[in-house]
Amino acid sequence: MNPDNAVRTSFKQQMLQAREEAIIQTANRLLAEKGFEAMTVDEVALQAGIAKASLYKHFASKEELAAAATARVMRRARDFIRALPEQAPPLDKLRAVLRWTLEVKLAGDMPSLPSRNSTLRTALIGNQDCMEGWMEVSDRLRAWIEAAQAAGALNPALPAVAVLYTFFARACDPALEFLRIGGRYQDEQIVTLVLSTCFEGLNTR
Repeated sequence: MNPDNAVRTSFKQQMLQAREEAIIQTANRLLAEKGFEAMTVDEVALQAGIAKASLYKHFASKEELAAAATARVMRRARDFIRALPEQAPPLDKLRAVLRWTLEVKLAGDMPSLPSRNSTLRTALIGNQDCMEGWMEVSDRLRAWIEAAQAAGALNPALPAVAVLYTFFARACDPALEFLRIGGRYQDEQIVTLVLSTCFEGLNTR
């Protein structure tokens, strides 16, 4: 093989990867700002600074775009979870993951996706990175939930799966935006408030 051809091929591949990442980042931001239903492929292409035909070379549909954006967030979540100290108490790790999730949402980096869209669900299931990330994150969180329940740090009467989905629900919790719109609290205060209502509840102790 001609070395010059190898260099050109590598450079072309790098450019394609950079363009794909720019598309995913743009889609992620628009999904966070507007939601899946309101976002359009035309809008993604325009804001990514590419032709619509070029975008379709990477992603065949809006559903595939949303799945790629979700996979990107799942990779970030997986990396965050893997970096947590192994010896930390399970409840501390759960708090850290939830704090990270709330901060990502407030930063406008959490895609907002409908739960009852069959074509989107098919695209999510068909995205290997998305599914592998989802399974790893779910398994880690569920193990920590069960360990925290066994230690008496979380209510053992609650099914672990219900607690798990409560954590996932925080990724689309409108309370964060309502508190921000009210203008009384800074983002860090909002995160603290939502963490408190999630872990300590609403009853006085």
